[in-house]
Amino acid sequence: MTTTTGRRLGSTDLHIAPLVLGGNVFGWTADRAASFAVLDAFVAGASTRGGAMIDTADVYSAWVPGHTGGESETTIGEWLRTSGKRDQVLIATKVGMLPGEGGEKLAPARIAAACEASLKRLGTDRIDLYFAHQDDEASPQEAALEAFGRLVDAGKIRVVGASNFHAARLKSANDAAKGAGLPRYHVLQPEYNLVSRHQFEGELQDYCVAENIGVVPYYGLASGFLTGKYRTRDDLGKSVRGGRMGDLLEGRGKAVLDAMDAVAADTGATLAQIALAWLIAQAGVSAPIASATSAAQVEDLLPALELELTRDQRERLDAAGA
Repeated sequence: MTTTTGRRLGSTDLHIAPLVLGGNVFGWTADRAASFAVLDAFVAGASTRGGAMIDTADVYSAWVPGHTGGESETTIGEWLRTSGKRDQVLIATKVGMLPGEGGEKLAPARIAAACEASLKRLGTDRIDLYFAHQDDEASPQEAALEAFGRLVDAGKIRVVGASNFHAARLKSANDAAKGAGLPRYHVLQPEYNLVSRHQFEGELQDYCVAENIGVVPYYGLASGFLTGKYRTRDDLGKSVRGGRMGDLLEGRGKAVLDAMDAVAADTGATLAQIALAWLIAQAGVSAPIASATSAAQVEDLLPALELELTRDQRERLDAAGA
């Protein structure tokens, strides 16, 4: 298979396939062997489609009893060391949800300490894309951007991104960056999928398009709901995430699944592929994020990169999820 040119992440010099591998499951629902198999399969597939990016965070997976955070980064770091593929992938990670040395959230000292800890766990000298994991209204925006700027100047991070920011705060941060000559947030990571659209569509999406901010949405498959795995309440016990799906079944979820089933009948594509292809086609979106716990799941996701939905199919999906 020949290598294809990837999508450019906003105005940065980062180019990737229009799908990012989510690392939240590594060291949690995917053990070391499964995680390595997923990483190998994704990098092999994405590298020929424009470039492989792996997304993680220092807080993954602190919510698991007995975990303290950093489990995902540690697993990825072990894979990078044993595979020797550091130069074949782009690594994105985050700061702002795991308290520790230097304080909490986006305190400048916390940003500096968290970056060092992430670099150590990942076993690398650089982070390609470093996200503020959530907004921190208690810390001046310029102070956080100055802290990120020092890391850029030191060569420890390449590009700065923001996750879970509202439009007004993302705009005010980037205005502050421009006024002070600091690095701006070039990439946004919002929640966005066929059953969760209100947080991104509208003002935030319009701003990202106007300012050429790359968008890499998380929960691209709505924690597995959009694979069709959960269709009745009897299905909620199928995984540790099933408990979150009840509200979707009561809301617009069934209508969305019905529309996806119709598109699947038209195209022969799986529901996961349809959900991701819909995201890839949205204005401003560079690449959705999806996670997998097996190589087989990765192989099911990758065809989404070649799936082009018709205008009619997109409109049917739009209407179901509105």
